[in-house]
Amino acid sequence: MFMKSIAFFAALLTLGLCGTAGAGQLQPEAINKASLASIPPERPSEASPRPEPAIVHLQVLLDRAGSSPGVIDGYYGENVAKAIAGFEAMQHLPVDGKLDPEVVGRLPDDKPVIEPYRVTEEDAKDLVERIPQDYARQAEMKHLGYTSVAERLSERFHMDIDLLKALNPGSAFAVGDTVSVAMPGAAKEGKGRIKRIEARRRAGQVAAFAEDGALLAVYPATIGSDETPSPSGTHKVKGVARKPVYVYNPEVNFKQGDNDEVLTLPSGPNNTVGSVWIDLTEPTYGIHGTPEPSLVDKVGSHGCVRLANWDVEELAGMVKPGVIVEFTD
Repeated sequence: MFMKSIAFFAALLTLGLCGTAGAGQLQPEAINKASLASIPPERPSEASPRPEPAIVHLQVLLDRAGSSPGVIDGYYGENVAKAIAGFEAMQHLPVDGKLDPEVVGRLPDDKPVIEPYRVTEEDAKDLVERIPQDYARQAEMKHLGYTSVAERLSERFHMDIDLLKALNPGSAFAVGDTVSVAMPGAAKEGKGRIKRIEARRRAGQVAAFAEDGALLAVYPATIGSDETPSPSGTHKVKGVARKPVYVYNPEVNFKQGDNDEVLTLPSGPNNTVGSVWIDLTEPTYGIHGTPEPSLVDKVGSHGCVRLANWDVEELAGMVKPGVIVEFTD
């Protein structure tokens, strides 16, 4: 371990932080295994002005390992530190959220994290021109779908759309184009595999456990807000709705704009509750997706538990009615 530590920190001094190809661009070939050595053990005190190749690499590896960093964007934010801590817990290591040599050594890194992808006709289907902010306008639409091929691909590959565009400067993401995308982990499967869920308010994190107590998955989450806190105590999963419609009721939920009537918003990934609703036995509360994954654990929710669409879809595939959901501080 001592020799491994020397090599690790020597690499930090030798390589430094990997740079980008220029403003708004990022070279896919810069995102490689060697770049991991350039990441400081602790989160930098100042945010990088642009995505770092090494952080993209790290985020993809954490995603594959089952400790989600949320949206893959190339920045060493709070969700990355939480994902490192989650991975440490899964590996039965001391949990401090620091990227030490032991953590790096255990991350699965056996295939490229960036690969080419050819845009298909399916990727360009069922797009909508725009998503209005006003719920009354949304209620008039047939589907709250993606607004572009780039938005669809960014969500499919767990990426921030700005990172996708930085990797593919000048691309129109037209059918037939080949673009560079992140290759995160395949969704875990197994209905009923999860027996208990913890919604950790202070950490801004959801942890899923197997029957034997093993930690199966960890996700960054928005859990309520000061104005509309999440419930407390222990509840249960009541059911799962995929591609849910959202019934807006200002007397029960919250007030949006000038809307004071009950509205039914159509389904779609840009629905206010995203692509999945995991209903809880506590009335009006659930675990759900979001149309804005980059804001998970950065802005408050209206009391529910908000995850990125891809994270809640994975979670929904492993739960069934009766699973315990405990809200903790």
